Amino acid sequence: MKKILTLITTLFCFTLFCSAANNPDDILGIWLSSNGQGQIQIYKEGDRYFGKLHWMKEPNGPKGNPKIDVNNPDPKLKNQPLLGAVIVKNLKYDDGEWSGGKVYDPQNGKEYKCYMKLKDPQTLSLRGYIGFSLLGRTEVWTRVR
Repeated sequence: MKKILTLITTLFCFTLFCSAANNPDDILGIWLSSNGQGQIQIYKEGDRYFGKLHWMKEPNGPKGNPKIDVNNPDPKLKNQPLLGAVIVKNLKYDDGEWSGGKVYDPQNGKEYKCYMKLKDPQTLSLRGYIGFSLLGRTEVWTRVR
């Protein structure tokens, strides 16, 4: 009986821990990109999650002007500063994963389907892909705050 009670208690605690670790808002905050060149602020609007470029290691171009989104396919956005640009859009939380959204890569001007998963409270994995997730790239971001 004592073993059964211990097992039930352990399973209950494990369930509580897992549900606490799967809080949809766990990704909110500022994350350092895998190459260390930028920080992305993940924020929430309604039930959707977004990410904007919060900080850049080199925010200005060679002439001292703010870097702009020259690779954007939308002519109206080509002259917009990269700093503050929304690069992650419309992710929705479902069962430990944030998915259904898009990620924009300002280095090539392309937008990809994406999903995110927390590896642990300080590590976020973002997978950008075309079509289905096997054709893509994963980046690992580290929490700044």
